[in-house]
Amino acid sequence: MTEELNPFKIAQKQLDKAAEILGLDEGTHAMLREPMRTFIVSIPVKMDDGSVKVFTGFRVQYNDARGPTKGGIRWHPDETLDTVKALAAWMTWKCAIVDIPYGGGKGGIICNPKEMSDAEKERLARGYIRALGHYIGPEKDIPAPDVYTTPQIMAWMMDEFSKMKGYNAPGVITGKPLCIGGSKGRMDATARGGMYVLREAAKYKGVPLVVNEENLHKPYTELEAMDDPEPEGDVVKVAIQGYGNAGQYAHLLITRLFKNVKVVAVSDSKGGIYVEEGLPYKKTMQVKKETGSVVNYPGAKQITNEEVLELDVEILIPAALENVITKENADRIKAKIILELANGPTTPEADEILHRKGALVIPDFLANAGGVTTSYFEWVQNITGYYWEFEEVYQKLDRKMTAGFWDMIGAMDEFKEKNIDPRTAAYVVSVRRVVEAMKIRGWV
Repeated sequence: MTEELNPFKIAQKQLDKAAEILGLDEGTHAMLREPMRTFIVSIPVKMDDGSVKVFTGFRVQYNDARGPTKGGIRWHPDETLDTVKALAAWMTWKCAIVDIPYGGGKGGIICNPKEMSDAEKERLARGYIRALGHYIGPEKDIPAPDVYTTPQIMAWMMDEFSKMKGYNAPGVITGKPLCIGGSKGRMDATARGGMYVLREAAKYKGVPLVVNEENLHKPYTELEAMDDPEPEGDVVKVAIQGYGNAGQYAHLLITRLFKNVKVVAVSDSKGGIYVEEGLPYKKTMQVKKETGSVVNYPGAKQITNEEVLELDVEILIPAALENVITKENADRIKAKIILELANGPTTPEADEILHRKGALVIPDFLANAGGVTTSYFEWVQNITGYYWEFEEVYQKLDRKMTAGFWDMIGAMDEFKEKNIDPRTAAYVVSVRRVVEAMKIRGWV
């Protein structure tokens, strides 16, 4: 029997496990299984050739018991409402696990931005905000960039919302360029937060990662300028599947924040490469930029994206697509720690197999919560009009991610007799926090 890979059904299944452990009443459980609000909008856009094309857009506000909803906007030709609903649910738990005062939201537009001019993208961005501007805002719902959306697109959206309001409203959206209220540290926030969690996971799991304290809170710009270091001592091997923003920054940071790490494999949509001696970040990035893919790295062994997952490494970082670790391949995964920088890379059945094997899966909504946490910091800076330096952003992010990890471990210990896996433990923490807010407000 094949696994159910509908992302929203997976999100519901994960919630159901936590609800059973917490003994949630039927009404509370039912409310958490579905979004509070779902918007489907039609966006007419005048194309460069003079024709008008109508795009379908979505915005899901999943739960706002703990604060305004928060979540990115994806532009993708295969975008679906179920994907957006699942990601909005995961954003709800993500904000709760790191204890920031947001609920979860998500947005999307069915389009192929690779086939659109900048002018068409701008008209689409502004059209989306005109369609939804009355339902979002700094106190209601705060979007951000996601798949195929950029700081420039966020700038157009913020500007359109500000026009609707008649005043500058930078807090409506995060992930903006620095010159109009963006936050320092946002570019590498997802991977940076993942590294702070990985440091704690290594302590818990007994993987001998050696932290480079001097680099721990340094700006990524300074880390990029450094020469690639040689790993020293007991070398810890790493494989990274996916070489977009999260994967690239994971490669940079893991080799700069830890002294004894060797990245032996990376991959992108064209395939993977393996180099036993290690892949230096600068050379790998150069190949990616100049040729469009890491597969053109000279002298590397060509492997598939599937093979990257099954390498004999201590740490595996899925940073690409959902549902890549399934019950079909989970038994072949050798990593002791799996840091999910991608959204939904592991299916529920695979989770159970990996947990039985003793692997520590750091679930996506904790592992990649650095992005939304730094978005929260951006929103706070926008509201107060006071902006922080890199080091302050990273120190605050470090504290939030570290606390989230140990809260998850605390739930594993609390329900030790049930032998719950880390994802279920993280759900328990998050769901409990959301339910507490719902009850205190008198909703349930």
